[in-house]
Amino acid sequence: MLPAHDIVRRAGEMREFTLDVPAPEKWGEGLVAIPEGETIAVEARLESVHEGILVSGTADATAVGVCGRCLTDITEPVEVEFQELFAYPGEEATDFEVQDDHVDLETLVRDAMVLSLPFQPVCQPDCPGLDPVTGERLTESAGTEQPEPADERWAALQDFTTDHDDDAPRLVARNTEES
Repeated sequence: MLPAHDIVRRAGEMREFTLDVPAPEKWGEGLVAIPEGETIAVEARLESVHEGILVSGTADATAVGVCGRCLTDITEPVEVEFQELFAYPGEEATDFEVQDDHVDLETLVRDAMVLSLPFQPVCQPDCPGLDPVTGERLTESAGTEQPEPADERWAALQDFTTDHDDDAPRLVARNTEES
């Protein structure tokens, strides 16, 4: 909650705030989230306009979770920008309103941060992931390719080679039709 009592209904007035607040609860679901208690750095500018208070600013925090490919623990910075008009209470319904000469940024910042979290986070852009057979983490330095497992239906052809024995009898088709 930021106080706005000195700029309410005074168009053209502005106040700036810088604050560090802990996340009141875990923000986000899935592979990465901002944990409860994580410090969120907020820089906000409140500008009084005729319709209400225009709030714009930035928020920074650190999200923790696991890589979507190799399941290793990751932390990544989350930086968002926001801008919203907090309307003065009145007859029209709005998403955000000035309440008791204060603006509540929690919903605004939470929504912006959660929407900026990656759906499939990775520890590095070219993360190779896990081996589908062994379940072990693939690394770039391995350099050896695992052979594809043979399908049981093709097992009889596994020993087949393209080398032919020149002395082996061959079945040759001859044209017996006379022209």
